[in-house]
Amino acid sequence: MIGQIYDCTFNPGLWPEVIHAVGDVTNCFAGMIVVADLQGSQLRLAQQWNYAPAWLARQQDHEAEVTELWKKFLASHPHLDEPASTRRDLPETYDTRYYAEWGRPQGIVDTLHLVVLRQPHRLGEFGLSRHESQGLVTDEDIARLRLLAPHIRRAVTISDLLDMQSFERQAFGATLDSLAISVVIVADAGRILHANDAARHMLDAGSPVLQAGGCLTARDPRATQELLRAIALAQADEATIGAAGIGVPLVQADMTAAVAHVLPLARGDIRMRIAPQAIAAVFIVPGGSASPADLSTVARIFGLTPAETRQLEYLLAGATLNEAAAALGVSAATARTHREHLFAKTSVSRRADLVALVERLVPPVRR
Repeated sequence: MIGQIYDCTFNPGLWPEVIHAVGDVTNCFAGMIVVADLQGSQLRLAQQWNYAPAWLARQQDHEAEVTELWKKFLASHPHLDEPASTRRDLPETYDTRYYAEWGRPQGIVDTLHLVVLRQPHRLGEFGLSRHESQGLVTDEDIARLRLLAPHIRRAVTISDLLDMQSFERQAFGATLDSLAISVVIVADAGRILHANDAARHMLDAGSPVLQAGGCLTARDPRATQELLRAIALAQADEATIGAAGIGVPLVQADMTAAVAHVLPLARGDIRMRIAPQAIAAVFIVPGGSASPADLSTVARIFGLTPAETRQLEYLLAGATLNEAAAALGVSAATARTHREHLFAKTSVSRRADLVALVERLVPPVRR
């Protein structure tokens, strides 16, 4: 199943099969995955399994109500890779017109939710519906989805970077070279098989990654160890990667931060066609881009607490300090304390500098 998930990176049309498979092991009868661009008010990814077209169309009638429920859910459940049950974590859903007119008529009694992408201008959700004949979501169902969560998140993150519907081997080099993001295809021990144009410039400059004996390394030895560990896990068993390889922190020559994402390639019909002997693809995101980065990675780089990370998200989205405090349910004094901690940890003294720093860590998309 994890192999199927990673194949969706290059072919989003495979998501319905994956949603079906995950639904089977969590006793759910339907589900969907959605990635929304909050700035452009458009869907970058939308795939579903087993919802009748008529019900999907009717869901649009409740868009405003669903949006408010999502805001409440995200404020109270900020963690990526941690599944939630609507019945447990957002019980007010069942008192809404949305549930009365959309959920109850379909026999939905509970929903499994997983936030798979959370950025100021991007939101991704993986959701599964539970039928009344199966009862409510159990701890075992949540535990099974939790095992799959980091793999779903990695596939969604990298697919969003590529912003492409297919990736065929015959156009491999040309496709890679058309990407603004740096991509290095590696074999065992980080041995470089192919680097696109952007990555070659990066390797020549020796920042934030470099080539040593034909192998991919980082400027910081600890980052090299983490990067090679993720590659080794991709070679041994992609299911064991877990959260490793999502946002490996890197340091550039000017001491600004960068990020690497590791995608396993050694298994799966689609991924194995990318390049012979390939173990993994390493996507390297340097500073200097124009959109916000995955804040889970930013939090790791600067050692932010969950509360500080949540506040940072609101500040990046343009909220005032008082608006962020209200949304997070904390006092203005607490919000000011979090802001001072953010400034101290990132070595800036103004909000504008903080926003500029974080926005340099974004994954760029195709030229």
